[in-house]
Amino acid sequence: MKGFRQTQSSVHTWTGLLVGWVLFLIFINGTVAYWREEISRWMRPELAVTDMVRGPDDETRMVEGAIAALSSRAPDAANWSITLPSERGAGTLAVWQERGQARFRWPDAHNSLWIGGEGQPVAVRETRGGDFFYRVHFDLHYMPVIWARWLVGFCAMFMLVAIVTGIITHKKIFRDFFTFRPGKGQRSWLDGHNATAVLALPFHLMITYTGLITLMTLYMPWGLLANFSDPQAAYAELQPQVPEAAYAASPTPLAPIAPMLAEVRRVWGEGRIGYLWISNPGDASAQVTIARHPSHNIAADSATIIFDGVSGRALNSPIIDGPGETARQVMIGLHAGRFAPTLLRWFYFLSGLAGTAMVGTGLVMWTAKRRDKLPDPAKPPFGFRLVERLNIATVAGLPAGMVAMFWANRLLPVGMEGRWHAEVQTLFILWGLCFIHACLRPAKRGWVEQFGLGALLLLGLPLFDQVRGAGLWQHLMAGDGTRMAADLLLLALGLTLAAIAIKVYRHKPRIVARKVRPNREAALAVAGE
Repeated sequence: MKGFRQTQSSVHTWTGLLVGWVLFLIFINGTVAYWREEISRWMRPELAVTDMVRGPDDETRMVEGAIAALSSRAPDAANWSITLPSERGAGTLAVWQERGQARFRWPDAHNSLWIGGEGQPVAVRETRGGDFFYRVHFDLHYMPVIWARWLVGFCAMFMLVAIVTGIITHKKIFRDFFTFRPGKGQRSWLDGHNATAVLALPFHLMITYTGLITLMTLYMPWGLLANFSDPQAAYAELQPQVPEAAYAASPTPLAPIAPMLAEVRRVWGEGRIGYLWISNPGDASAQVTIARHPSHNIAADSATIIFDGVSGRALNSPIIDGPGETARQVMIGLHAGRFAPTLLRWFYFLSGLAGTAMVGTGLVMWTAKRRDKLPDPAKPPFGFRLVERLNIATVAGLPAGMVAMFWANRLLPVGMEGRWHAEVQTLFILWGLCFIHACLRPAKRGWVEQFGLGALLLLGLPLFDQVRGAGLWQHLMAGDGTRMAADLLLLALGLTLAAIAIKVYRHKPRIVARKVRPNREAALAVAGE
């Protein structure tokens, strides 16, 4: 009979393996998304440092410019939305929705425009930017959103089980954190797995649990359903809003926006303006909803004030959340990390990289641990080969695909129709090719070549931008520290992948002598019994 710890070891191994490839995708994209706004700036080089929001005057100028542009471009739209950047981003996004159109649609050249720091429209390439990595880490892609969120929640629950059972299994895990034995095959993989797991263990627990909390009403709706016939009624009680007025079909000018912005700043006292929603613009029924940017507070609250769009009069008072809703918002805020200043954001990012490495080393360790136990390691069974090829394509191939999306951002024609779709498709096409490549090449060569590809793509991007006249030197001269830091990070990650590829290329597997146990009959014969 196995002991309790040995039983938990089996649970840890299989919960980590069965969903490990999806977890790797979730972790690496969620980690990259902590620089969501910086990535969006890097992928929209048309936006300059002067297009950033530094204070109330910039906010007001950009919002007024957005309203003027929307009035000219889409005067009969059902609603307008205006999204301002935080201090990390640049440019204001103005989107409109035609009457009768579905409420949710990704901004593209047909329903959106960008406003620069001077309040004038700016021609910007169509890209999802860092928003893609944020959305794909919980909505995945090419599948219905609800199905994707259920799959992600299932994998997150497995991750939580794997973390807890890992803590139980490794009773000397903290001592093992200070132990790393390179060149020892399976032992080295285990040391690396332990180190990356312990390095950010509180983060791993927090990010996995709070990730489940963000969608708790989807996964466990019974508490709401026991008290409310419709979940929407529960949300209305938690966050009461002024009902949207019916379209009056009576043309009426929109009230000046500057006094409304001044009023919300007075009421809130702190925090930037993040979002404006104007329903029925240019009509007597117009309403203006102004929301605070979530970066001001650890709780991801949705503090909003609604104004009559014609008179400019506030229609509601600030909402004071109860303790339950506040706790939920704090957990969502901890997960998203929008409140984090730069230094804390680096801790989030590095901890996320540690979590990504933890998942990756766990996947590789599964094959390393079982290879020597195969009857013929040179001819492994199909299941073993499948896991090994999936490991190569995911751990080495997925990062290469993500960088290919950055290359598509630079190489595709700026005015191309459906441009952001082509960028995203580039990622998945290269990722698919990496899986085919992994199936056709020996395992070691697959690792070396795919890590090498990722390194070349990463190192080549800053050099390509420099040749085009928009690289590190130009960012330094323009005082654009964000884009300069992005190029330096690309170089650092490229050198890291190159070092891994070289290490794998130089690695020579140890020859382990197999211990052959004689069967019982042979042992008895030798003993003369």
